[in-house]
Amino acid sequence: MEEGNWPCVAIERRQKGSLVDQIVTAISAMVGSKELRVGTKMPSVRQFAKCNGVSTFTVVEAYDRLVTLGLLSSRRGSGYFVARQEVPATLLPAALHIIPNAIDALTPDLYSGVSEALPVGAGWLPPEWYGEDTILDAVRQAMRIPANRLRGYGHPLGFPTLRQQMAATLSGELFPVEAEQILLTHGATHAFDLVLRTLTKPGDTVLVEDPGYSNLLSLIRHHGCIAVGIARGENGLDLDALAQQAAQVQPKLMFVNTVLQNPLGTSLSVAQAHRLLALAEQFDFWLVEDDIYRELAPRGEASLAAMDGLRRVIRVGSFSKTLSPVLRVGSICASSSLIPELLRVKMLAGLTTSEINERAVYHAITARPYRRMVDKLVTQLDAGRERAMASLREVGMTLLARPRGGMFVSAGWHDAPSAEWNGKIIADQALKHGILLSPCDFFMLRAPESIWFRFNVAYADHPQLQTFLRHICRQ
Repeated sequence: MEEGNWPCVAIERRQKGSLVDQIVTAISAMVGSKELRVGTKMPSVRQFAKCNGVSTFTVVEAYDRLVTLGLLSSRRGSGYFVARQEVPATLLPAALHIIPNAIDALTPDLYSGVSEALPVGAGWLPPEWYGEDTILDAVRQAMRIPANRLRGYGHPLGFPTLRQQMAATLSGELFPVEAEQILLTHGATHAFDLVLRTLTKPGDTVLVEDPGYSNLLSLIRHHGCIAVGIARGENGLDLDALAQQAAQVQPKLMFVNTVLQNPLGTSLSVAQAHRLLALAEQFDFWLVEDDIYRELAPRGEASLAAMDGLRRVIRVGSFSKTLSPVLRVGSICASSSLIPELLRVKMLAGLTTSEINERAVYHAITARPYRRMVDKLVTQLDAGRERAMASLREVGMTLLARPRGGMFVSAGWHDAPSAEWNGKIIADQALKHGILLSPCDFFMLRAPESIWFRFNVAYADHPQLQTFLRHICRQ
């Protein structure tokens, strides 16, 4: 089929399911029926959007999903092409429709903490693992906010006293930074959003780790950017592949989890961090260092921000992993020249962040028990991680990597329990059994070669999960 003769897809806006789902379903059906053959060039994003009356953002997300499914391939400067003819049963149109109660990377139950399902795939820990008394006392102190502070919105950069405390701590432990170089955000995801809003435009290429943080992949696509994955495994990033991709696609920026990467739990070596900085300099792209797990990691791990001095690195931090995710306080550390533009975008998007939450964090981290509370949390995580790895091995699963610390263990099967299953299907089955799982599909840009899941170490040895996994293995 010639690109210029491309037929418009029947889009029904009142139909259940998103426009992206409808486009993915329609193109999958055309591939399966051989209406589209291997090597066929797809219309450009703009052509497809114009023909079908949808936004370019919608088309970018649909094309990216089809690339992830292995049905399309992307060639920089040339466009998208049909990459395979056979459509597996799990990718047939019927399987691509929205399934009631199906789980995806933005399933509210993975974040709400109020579901009755066992939160094996969630990113938060049991409340008792945190210092409940310290946090509750900090919240009570924050609520004693002076009456005169109730008249305004709070400082746009964030609560000044907390920023000063953070600047002193970071300067003493990692790198010199001034309070004016710290912008407080509504969690790390808000920080990623502000960076993308400030530094990218639709069509820009953004490098990410593959596998990597699931919400970040969705956020990049939402902004109309093209996410290009760089393989990350037991031994860190594939820096040779990164150099090759950077030369071809001219990325605007790259997001990287230097320490205790989500979902693998591994950390970059100092040598890898130095080479990564050199590549960013050579190919002129920003590095956004997702550093939210550093307090849970051993001392002395590599820090891109410390090596670079915030010249080309933007550091994102958060208190969700050491205090409580409900407080929703994150941060951006960046060069003095970049902070004003990030601040302008923050104010355009939502003016300021919650001073009460930021005051609570300040009271918590300056309380005498805080350091002891974090040390206890690390000890609990270490013990939970060992139990999790042992339990997963008992049911025949293999670790993707041995974590260096943190909250997660990723494990799966080299051979699928059933030829017709994938991680998403198993996660949907688990949900019916009262278990929330996070399958490999959430974290990867390319089609997974095996089925695996990210497990929260606080819940991975639960008998309910063990029973379910053994049941799956018998299928």
